[in-house]
Amino acid sequence: MWTQLTSMRTALMLLLILAVAAVPGSLFPQRPAGPEIVQDYLEQNPVLGEWLDRFQMFDVYSSVWFSAIYLLLFVSLIGCVFPRAVKHARALRSAPPRTPRRLSRLPEYGTVMLEPAGPSPAAAVDQAATYLRKRGYRVEVREEPDGGASVGAERGYVREIGNIVFHLSLIGVLAFMAVGSLLSYSGQKILVEGEGFANTLVAYDSFTPGSAFSEDRLVPFSMSLKSFDAVFDRESQTHYGQPLDFTAVMEVQDGTDGEPREQVLKVNHPLDIHNTRVYLVGNGYAPEVTVRDGNGDIAFQGPVVAQVQDQVYTSLMVIKAPDAQPEQLGFVGFFLPTAYTGEDGVAVSIDPDLYKPELNLNSYYGDLGLDEGVPQNVYVLDTDDLTELNSRSVDAGGITLTPGESYELPEGKGSISFDGVKRYVGLDIHHDPGKWGVGFFAILALVALIVSLFVRRRRAWVRGTTGPDGCTMVEYGLLARGEDFGLREENLALRRQFERMWPVVAPEDTQNRPE
Repeated sequence: MWTQLTSMRTALMLLLILAVAAVPGSLFPQRPAGPEIVQDYLEQNPVLGEWLDRFQMFDVYSSVWFSAIYLLLFVSLIGCVFPRAVKHARALRSAPPRTPRRLSRLPEYGTVMLEPAGPSPAAAVDQAATYLRKRGYRVEVREEPDGGASVGAERGYVREIGNIVFHLSLIGVLAFMAVGSLLSYSGQKILVEGEGFANTLVAYDSFTPGSAFSEDRLVPFSMSLKSFDAVFDRESQTHYGQPLDFTAVMEVQDGTDGEPREQVLKVNHPLDIHNTRVYLVGNGYAPEVTVRDGNGDIAFQGPVVAQVQDQVYTSLMVIKAPDAQPEQLGFVGFFLPTAYTGEDGVAVSIDPDLYKPELNLNSYYGDLGLDEGVPQNVYVLDTDDLTELNSRSVDAGGITLTPGESYELPEGKGSISFDGVKRYVGLDIHHDPGKWGVGFFAILALVALIVSLFVRRRRAWVRGTTGPDGCTMVEYGLLARGEDFGLREENLALRRQFERMWPVVAPEDTQNRPE
C-alpha cells in the first residue's frame, strides 16, 4: 500500500482528484465567504440543503474529505520525491557507466584513424576526455584489457535535478497554501470621506479568518479617507461618461505611535502595510441626511452609503431610524448624481458626476424589526409590516430633495433634510503570510520544469586502440536516455572536433550505424 501511495501515478491522480474536489466550492455558497447566503440557500432548499450540509458542501475547503485528499497528496509527493532525490544524489557521486564492448551497436557511432605521428591511444583518450569535460560531461578514463584506453562520459543530470526540484516545489506550494489558509484573513470595509478605520475585528463590515487565525495576528495600523477623485471620459462620443481613473488619498498610521503619512490608493495599485494589502474595489456616493422624529428630535444624522446600480451611478438608498419617536421611520429610494426628469415624470440619472444631485425617496413608519436582535441587511428595508407615508401611489407623493432642502413628513411623523454628498470607497483588506512562499515555489517549479523539459540526458564513450598497421584508431559511440533529436548533431560535432585535434589519415564514413 505504501509503494502504491508513493508512486508518481498516484500523486498525479490525487492532484486531479483535488482539482475535481474543489469544484463544489464554486458551485455552492461557502460559509466562510457568506454565512447569510448559505442560510438563505438552506431556507430555499430545505431537503437538498440539508443533505449538502451533511456532506460539508458549504465548507468544502475545510471539510474532512477535502483535507484527506490534500494530506494524501502531501504524503504521496513526499514519499515519492525524497527517495528519488536520495537515489539521484548517490548517482551524482557514482562513475559513468562502463564502456560497452561493441560501441558499433549504439545509435550513433563513428571511428577515426590517426596518422603514425599522431598521439598514442592513451593520449588520444585523455584529449577526448578533456574535450568532453568542456562540453559539460562527467568523465572517467579507464584502461582497457587489451592495453588500450577508454573514457566514459555522461551529462544531463540537471534534467533529473530539475524534475526533483519541480516536485519539491509543488510540495512547497501546497505547504505554503496550507499556511495561508490557516493564518490568513481577509475583510471588507466601506469608508466614507473623513471617516477612519482601525485594523480591529469590530471595525470590519465583513471578515473571513483562516482556520488557525487569532486576533493577535491583526497588524496594528489605522487609516482614513481624506479625499476621493473619479475621472470620467468627457471626449469620446461612444464611451462618454465611462470611468477612466479612481484615486483615493489615504492617511495611514502604523500602530498608535506611528507618524501619519499620505498614500495614494488606486485600482490595481494596493497599499502594502506590513504585508497587509488594501485594495480599492468599489466607490460611490454617500448622501448626508438628517432625520427628525415626530417630537422634533434628531433620530438619524450622517452620511448614508448608497449602492451603485448602473454606469451613471444611480444608487439605491436605504435609511433606517430606529430611534425615532413615537414611531420608527424608514426610507427607501434612489440617489441621482445628475437628475433628469422626463415627460413621464420619472427622474433618472444621466451622468455619473455630481452636476445635479437629487434624492427620490419613499417613507414608512412602524416597527423596523431591529429591536428583536435578528441581524438585518443594512441595504434592504422590509416594508411588509410598515405603513407607507410617501410614494407615487399615495396622495402625499414621493420625496424629492436637492442639497439644502428639507421635507416635512405627513401626519406629523417628522422630517428629513438633504445636507450634502460625500464619496465613499469599498476596501478589500488581505493578509496572507504564505503568499510569498507560494510565489517563490511557483516560479521555482516553472524554472525546474523548463530545465527538465529541455535538458537532454546523454552518454558518450571514446575508446583508443592500436590498429593493425600500428596507427591509433579512435572509435566513439553516443546514447541518449529517452528521445533526443539532437544526438546526431552531437555525433557530428564530436567528429569535427576529433578531426581538428588529430591528423586523420583516412576518415571513414562510419557515422551511421552499420547494417
